[in-house]
Amino acid sequence: MGRKKKTLHDYAAEFTELAVKRHLLERGGGGGGGGGEAAVVETLYCTSCELPMRVRRDRILEHLSSGRHYRNRRLGRQHGLRAPLLLSAGPDLGASLPLQLDTPALLSQPSFILSTNPCITSAGTSTSYSMVPSPPSCHKSLIPVHPSAISSTTSIASAREDQKPSTSTGHPSAFAAFHARSASAPSKQASQRLVVPEVPDSAVPGGAVGQYSSAASDIGLALFGVELVNKALFQSLMEENSCCLLYIVEDQLQEVERAFSAEFLANTRVLRQQDADIVLNDQRVSGAIICSPPEEASEIVIDALRAGKGVFCERLPSLDRQTAEACFDEADRCGRPLVCGFYKRFDPALQFLYKKVRDSQALGRIHRISAISSIYPAASLSFLKKSGGIFYNAAVHDIDVISLLLGESAPDTVFSLGHAFCADMAYLKDADTVAVSMKFPSGAIVTLDVSQHCTKSCDQRLEVHGSQGTLRVDNQNPLGITEHGTSVSIYSQTQADRYRDAHRELFRHFLRTLKGKEPPMITKEQFLWTIQVAAAAEQSWRNGSAVDLRNEAIDSSVIKTEIM
Repeated sequence: MGRKKKTLHDYAAEFTELAVKRHLLERGGGGGGGGGEAAVVETLYCTSCELPMRVRRDRILEHLSSGRHYRNRRLGRQHGLRAPLLLSAGPDLGASLPLQLDTPALLSQPSFILSTNPCITSAGTSTSYSMVPSPPSCHKSLIPVHPSAISSTTSIASAREDQKPSTSTGHPSAFAAFHARSASAPSKQASQRLVVPEVPDSAVPGGAVGQYSSAASDIGLALFGVELVNKALFQSLMEENSCCLLYIVEDQLQEVERAFSAEFLANTRVLRQQDADIVLNDQRVSGAIICSPPEEASEIVIDALRAGKGVFCERLPSLDRQTAEACFDEADRCGRPLVCGFYKRFDPALQFLYKKVRDSQALGRIHRISAISSIYPAASLSFLKKSGGIFYNAAVHDIDVISLLLGESAPDTVFSLGHAFCADMAYLKDADTVAVSMKFPSGAIVTLDVSQHCTKSCDQRLEVHGSQGTLRVDNQNPLGITEHGTSVSIYSQTQADRYRDAHRELFRHFLRTLKGKEPPMITKEQFLWTIQVAAAAEQSWRNGSAVDLRNEAIDSSVIKTEIM
């Protein structure tokens, strides 16, 4: 018997953002009589966009991954919009077509700029943060301000407030409304606000991040999401002098306050997610740094690419192979770079090892590779849940390095063992300690030991055994002292400290791709194979049996559904 044809309701059950809409139609009787018959017609439509859908899987997936769908879904969630489940229509079928969301009206809510307010305490002067309304999102965005342009005295601030708003064509009346709202506050508080001045749209901010210059060579960047950003990336953003962070898009203000200093944010505009279109429409922004969870990142990635921005996805663009492939395909169509955050391959020690193993063939034929990756400090439970768990947050980076060293895309066989020593991890149905064994087509055998338990310092080691010798990357200790059984840690090194240089080189690689100097080093095929091997390792741990990648297709979306 053939396979049963899927109905509209089957598609609606499979994709949660689709629904079936019913239209009541009247068919006129013959001879102009009025006794027409009533018929009910069902159509498949998207509840977020209020658009009818073609009953084809490829068309559905294409729409659900589009930037239009992402924006409408985001707006619908933020404003509590709900689509009707049943609509009736008269004889005119055109009247029953759904209406689109009124995007400009929904985006008219004010965004915010981070401001500083000095607080006088017994210990001295400290800095607190508050939210200052920014111009409505339907108008042009404004240029960051030089620190010297900020008023330092109450008299100067009052004088600025008394000035009439500009009515030039380059700056519409939106700034006038914003200026009037700011002027209504007490002048002492207004003197400390980081108010954005009126600057021609052609001006380009430059210099180091947090500084102002007219150098046109500097790259404008926007950061989406702060909670999952690696500390080493923060350091790279603040130290790099060839880029300028123009925007931070984050709903949780406390995360921005925790991550950045007020001085750093002086020239950076902080927006909420609902105002992300301001960033995407700003031609000064050349690159977008996406630090959102994988389940959210793919939609932002595709939106940014379609807006002409290069994208650096600090985590993974998606845990689903098809969705990740769609992101890379979109980058190819738009002609913009998509750089993924496999940071370990940019570590100077591992790059030297790669040259010895692959270019110089110093070890001959590779027989065995063993890697130990114990993370310190351990990631929080919420972080692990959002990032995809131990296989996608930690093991995936070691899998990428192993494939790079061997020059082979994927192993033939994967077998994993794991356990949750932490009760909270067991509750999340994830492991905090895993051992992954892999055998590659060349015959090389690889073992990975990954753990979230490391009490004093991170443990990052790698050994490569070949027919002509062995090379080992050991823990980097600037003191050169090895401890055994001591009660006090001589040197404590975090994961971010150990791979600070790797994150810096990865970030600089992204900047070079934005300038067109080099293509993204991590290709679509490499990324897709890496997450497929990670999915196979997780599947092996859950099923308690080896996974043969030569014969089995790994569906990572199904695997992640089981644990979330």
